[in-house]
Amino acid sequence: MNLFSMMETSGSGMQAERMRAEVVAANMANAETTRTAMGGPYHRQHVVFAANAGGSGFADALASAAGLPALAPLTPPMVGGAAQAPGVHIAAVVEDTGAALKRYDPGHPDAGPDGYVAYPDINPLTEMVDLMGATRAYGLNSSAVQAEKSMIGAALEIARS
Repeated sequence: MNLFSMMETSGSGMQAERMRAEVVAANMANAETTRTAMGGPYHRQHVVFAANAGGSGFADALASAAGLPALAPLTPPMVGGAAQAPGVHIAAVVEDTGAALKRYDPGHPDAGPDGYVAYPDINPLTEMVDLMGATRAYGLNSSAVQAEKSMIGAALEIARS
């Protein structure tokens, strides 16, 4: 693993967490949306992360040190003609398949013949916890990048002296 692949790993984590925060913000913004372009209420979105299968990851180094076979291919997979660094990527943004919440509001324009309106099943507390988790993970990846920058600077100082 070279010096800069660690930054790429943290950078991929930061990109993934930024997307997670954006999806949470969209969920919160649409918590009361009863009609979408596809019909029906808004459905909560979830971000699914997946590990990049770079062969120089921690799991492979650990397996190698323990004398076990590598868990991932030894050569990083190609993405758009370039080798994919270890880290994470967004595998998908999936829609929650849960049922909508029904509230009795016969005066609402989207009320059915029975007077009930279908609202998204979005809990603001759950969304805030997800947002705090994404923010914290983003900050930790940022700290890792800063620490690596400091280590590279210290290594250069040692090399100069």
